Amino acid sequence: MILDLLRHGETEQGGGLRGSLDDALTEQGWAQMRGAVREGGPWQVLVSSPLQRCARFADELGARLGLPVQREAGLQELHFGEWEGRSALQIMQTQADELGRFWADPYGYTPPAGEPVSAFAERVLAAVARLYQQHAGKRVLLVTHGGVMRLLLARARGLPKEQLLQVEVGHGALVRMLMNEDGLVEEVR
Repeated sequence: MILDLLRHGETEQGGGLRGSLDDALTEQGWAQMRGAVREGGPWQVLVSSPLQRCARFADELGARLGLPVQREAGLQELHFGEWEGRSALQIMQTQADELGRFWADPYGYTPPAGEPVSAFAERVLAAVARLYQQHAGKRVLLVTHGGVMRLLLARARGLPKEQLLQVEVGHGALVRMLMNEDGLVEEVR
């Protein structure tokens, strides 16, 4: 399966840890996503996180391409708990040590009341495996979040777990991966 991953564009609430917050895209965010898919495709399947920063664009693209959009809750962003909606600078003012521990070892430290990265990884990988079972041999566009893309790219690149948050994924980034029946993904450059 060819799996193209598209990160949502810039959101109205700006940067910071958005997680499960359901922010809308800015005009710039819409432009980033439209620009990213201009040269992509053709896709046979469209899948999206249900959060509006992904789903609304997927709906627009699906209408243009004549494809239904499959919503997949398992491909939502990591839930950052008490840190949701806050920037790294804001968190550093009161919880600098905790933030440092999270950046250094995201699998070893969970933000307060947040989703453990190990549970997030299990959720995302199970969702991607379901997509493979449903759409093996097809070209799929997945409209999703930075954390989902970082996780899949880190695995494809064979990075240690501590380097997960060092994977760069900009707004509107489009990345192609190949997936096989064993659930292994490989980045196509």
